[in-house]
Amino acid sequence: MPWKVTDIMEERIRFVVRAESRQTDFSSLCREFGISRTTGYRWWQRFSETGSITNLHERSRRPHRSPSKTVLEDERCVAVLRKRYGWGGKKLKVLLERKGVFLTLTTINRILKRNGLINRKDSHSPATRRFEREHPNELWQMDFKGDFNMRRGRCYPLSILDDHSRFAVGLFALTGTGGRGVNRCLIKTFKEYGVPKAMLLDHGSPWWGASNGHGLTWLSVSLLKQDIRLYWSGVRHPQTQGKVERFHRTLKHDVLHHSRPLTLGEWEQALHKFRYEYNYIRPHEALDMLVPNERYQASLKPYNPDPPEWEYSEGSIVNLLNTQGCLDYQQRRYFVCEALAKERVKIEQVRNRLIVRYRHMYIREIELETGKTISIVRPVSKNAL
Repeated sequence: MPWKVTDIMEERIRFVVRAESRQTDFSSLCREFGISRTTGYRWWQRFSETGSITNLHERSRRPHRSPSKTVLEDERCVAVLRKRYGWGGKKLKVLLERKGVFLTLTTINRILKRNGLINRKDSHSPATRRFEREHPNELWQMDFKGDFNMRRGRCYPLSILDDHSRFAVGLFALTGTGGRGVNRCLIKTFKEYGVPKAMLLDHGSPWWGASNGHGLTWLSVSLLKQDIRLYWSGVRHPQTQGKVERFHRTLKHDVLHHSRPLTLGEWEQALHKFRYEYNYIRPHEALDMLVPNERYQASLKPYNPDPPEWEYSEGSIVNLLNTQGCLDYQQRRYFVCEALAKERVKIEQVRNRLIVRYRHMYIREIELETGKTISIVRPVSKNAL
């Protein structure tokens, strides 16, 4: 009969005692106890190795070594990094390698799943097409990341991102979208990183105005004075500013991953921490898992707090608009553009009409007989001046 389940240890002892007495043939003894010769030899050998019957108890079948099992400390490191940053396996793999921990992406994802650290919302399809400028500072993208409730008031994060490197040159916590606050942020950024060749903006306040065809505001005019070319994203097409939109998605995820700030001071600290991690620690898939700082360098063009007047071609008729952005011409006053108050404009007369140009842009068409003014949206090339 086979080993008795209720008292298996006693049966093993009886078998070993009988085997040691050698009174019964070993094969016959195994048949008597209902076990195979292999099992019998195993218990007899275990007793013979130590001479103690205590070694006849059931041993764990778990292997002494499991090369494929992740070291506990490495698994803990994966969990700590995930909880700290909330990033996916690809980015965590890079961080682990910096620490000298080399795990496959499959292993990392298994650890995340095993520890309940993967959410369905974290899964998304990768981008199939990407476009970027060839060099840093050829184009910056700027936009607000909506607004967030605070204990008192609301916070409006303002982001300024380099198109080529994804480096966040500016990230600020503001209490509104007014032009004065944005201008202070821009000046601070320009002083630290220089001036870009161009900027991409949306049709929103405070850099876009609906009162003229070019959407000029005093803020966008100040950018033009730094010789920055302005580009506008498509109306209701946020994908035009895809990089800053993706940046904002990452920012929102980070804010929700940690405790949401409730005061302006907490927002400033949170954005400062996020910007540092995004620029210097977080690997970016679009950059072959480099960090943005490894692809960015500051602009060689410095910020000019007192930019020179625009030089129109020799022989041009140049007038100064008044404080309301109006043109006084031949004892009559015509509205041109409020954003160009006290700015010098060039006047060209074509038959009974005046064409007003600011820098490289045609701004307004004026009918001299009726005084009617029409906004012009088509710019001219700067090289044609």
